[in-house]
Amino acid sequence: MGRTIVMDEDRLFPSDRTERGIARRLYAEVKDLPIVSPHGHTDPRWYADNAAFPNPAELFLIPDHYLFRMLHSQGVPLEKLGIPRVDGGPVETDPRKIWRLFADHYHLFRGTPSRMWLEHVFFFLFGIDQRLAPANADEIYDRLAATLLKPEFRPRALFDRFNIEALATTDSPLDSLEQHRKIAASGWKGKVIPAFRPDPVVDPDFPGFAQNVARLGELTGKDTNLWEGYLAALADRRRFFKELGCTSTDHGHPSAATADLTASACRTLFAKALQGGLSAGEAELFRGQMVTEMVRMSLDDGLVIQIHPGAFRNHNEALFRRFGRDKGADIPVRTEYTQALKPLLDRFGNEPDLTVVLFTLDETAYSRELAPLAGHYPILKLGPSWWFFDSPEGMLRYKRLVMETAGFANTVGFNDDTRAFLSIPARHDMARRIDCAFLAELVASHRLDEDEAADLAADLANRLAKGAYKL
Repeated sequence: MGRTIVMDEDRLFPSDRTERGIARRLYAEVKDLPIVSPHGHTDPRWYADNAAFPNPAELFLIPDHYLFRMLHSQGVPLEKLGIPRVDGGPVETDPRKIWRLFADHYHLFRGTPSRMWLEHVFFFLFGIDQRLAPANADEIYDRLAATLLKPEFRPRALFDRFNIEALATTDSPLDSLEQHRKIAASGWKGKVIPAFRPDPVVDPDFPGFAQNVARLGELTGKDTNLWEGYLAALADRRRFFKELGCTSTDHGHPSAATADLTASACRTLFAKALQGGLSAGEAELFRGQMVTEMVRMSLDDGLVIQIHPGAFRNHNEALFRRFGRDKGADIPVRTEYTQALKPLLDRFGNEPDLTVVLFTLDETAYSRELAPLAGHYPILKLGPSWWFFDSPEGMLRYKRLVMETAGFANTVGFNDDTRAFLSIPARHDMARRIDCAFLAELVASHRLDEDEAADLAADLANRLAKGAYKL
């Protein structure tokens, strides 16, 4: 049998007694606040169809690149984990075998956030208090599988149980949003809204860019062979998303580059992009111009802009060819913001009613660029520590390097950015505990009064995200 899972009430709190006592009191004030999840990658079909979740392997492992990237790093073939291949070639289809393989390698996750999230889910949601191991893999699989069939474990019931106030998915501009329309028509009161992710039609390096732009024209009835028609089509799709509750756009570009070109230069660059003739520098310039265009459109429709730069996407070429995008091989790169954002900020930086939320995978930019920028320009806010840094130490580093200069009000609290629906409460609980640990340190060192810390804890847990994302 596996060892017992222990969920200590003081987990993630400071070891110092004074600070730990403060953290306990702060956490008691915020632990039950509703969850606001303004950016993530859960499947809207779950909430639209409200069908029982599949077996444990398909629910926990196969969609979660946090998990299978670790297994791949230790030589476990993705085929054996049931990850679908681009060519439709054979992969393991027996979920129990996949689960057993996962259990065989569960020790690899010691000390990682993934382990904490998983065990939070096992313990609090399923009542499983034994750590996963080869000896109990089948027993835990059976308990999970049986529980997932119960009505109270359908997606909508869990959404309500998790006390989620609002949740945004991430959707292609070419998506029909059929699932979101189905949710809206169902009468269910859960707030699940789309977010506009235009990368397929604004990034000339995105596979099938020209075909995607043509499809954009078909959907909107605009002539997307022309620059003006292309912009009109994008604005039209943003309006369509907004009708179904969308409050934000999101941009996953390689850098934070922005541009502010003349209309003539834009027309020339766009025509060349459709022909597939852009150099690497021209592609970067085009993406930068499109960030500026998206912000300009927000003057009209009010959508919040999110920029997630600094990832070398699909770095493992062999894995990309075999399994496709988003298979855990996105690697951080250095990211510059001060010069990159200057064209955008020169044009829109002082607009009080626009919001651009900046994220980073380059921690060296926290105190050097991001905190000073957000601490000055009304348009800018900082997103939370993201991806590899959505972790206890990553969150603490972020707060220590950002808050003194940017201030709490120029951040947007926490978002979970997850594909794993069941992990949402675990992720928010981790964030709330770390927030309270950090604030307790400020109180204990007499940089904050405890009543102020309690107010900030509620901001970080709920109010900042709700306000920034207009939820």
